[in-house]
Amino acid sequence: MADPSPPGSALLTSLETAPEAPPTSRRRRWWRLVALILGLALVLGAGGTAGAAWLYTRSVDKSIERVDAFVGVPEESRPEKAVGKAMNLLIVGSDSRDPEVAGSRTDTIILAHVSGSREDAQFISIARDTWVDIPRSADGRSGGRKAKINAAFAWGGAPLLVQTVEKFTGVRIDNVMLVDFAGFKDVVDALGGVEIAVDEDFTSVHTDREFNQGANHMDGDTALDFARQRYQFADGDFTRMRHQQQLVEAIIERAADRGLLKDPARLNSFIRATADAVTVDKEMKLFDTVWGLRGLRPDSMTFMTSPWRETGWVGDQSVVFADDDASASLYEAVREDKMADWLFSNPQE
Repeated sequence: MADPSPPGSALLTSLETAPEAPPTSRRRRWWRLVALILGLALVLGAGGTAGAAWLYTRSVDKSIERVDAFVGVPEESRPEKAVGKAMNLLIVGSDSRDPEVAGSRTDTIILAHVSGSREDAQFISIARDTWVDIPRSADGRSGGRKAKINAAFAWGGAPLLVQTVEKFTGVRIDNVMLVDFAGFKDVVDALGGVEIAVDEDFTSVHTDREFNQGANHMDGDTALDFARQRYQFADGDFTRMRHQQQLVEAIIERAADRGLLKDPARLNSFIRATADAVTVDKEMKLFDTVWGLRGLRPDSMTFMTSPWRETGWVGDQSVVFADDDASASLYEAVREDKMADWLFSNPQE
């Protein structure tokens, strides 16, 4: 019998879709999370006082949905907390209104490590098809066997995914963020549109919209349509991931523009639109998180992929096999908050 999916889950994974190998570039799976994490930190921290940021964040906090991401997670099975003041966030992305998917799909799993000094951060993408041990869910109905890592959310929601990632990495998760990529439409519109360079002419398979090579100014609908395309391209999902990366880069560039920081109405719309695309765990203290990240900038962040050895098959499933030795080295550095040393010895492209 198939493992049941949790009723009412907002981010149920469709495991029917074709599996994918990890991206060849170490920077391709970060597209959803940067606008999310930096959205408030970038703009509230830019010249803002702690008091003003606290008051504003408190009002935004009321509009953000919360989920009990740690219910039923046995404390005795969890790793120890990170050394010092380091922070580890689990970021889960989906696109609830993707026309290609019946229901939502959890297709991005990222462990974000913020150093105790708050001077740098690393975003580690874990391929959704990574073959891992999934612990038994709290109700005993799911898990307890090997499967693709994204099955954990479909079977047991955020709590089972937390357990699975903690078991795979040995890193304790402090907070969880769930991101609905479809909500980025409103984020783009709140910014007054974004500029994206299109690599080649193509037609949307969903809307028949024409995309022309070169610089394009896109509103929310157009940008989201652009980010969903894959079937027209030889490398399919990898082109889609590049498009999604371009979209988030464009959002960050626009959000960091001084004109936005001087336009309170547009700034407010942007932050609230970002908040509408996010669900966080009940324990997250939004102000503490935002204020702690205010000093981060793109040049202090590293985007990378969890080490993998090869792709292959388990039965009729195409899967990704982790590089156990390299993974152990990486996640030990995360636990010990020594990522700067690890990156010096293992420079990323």
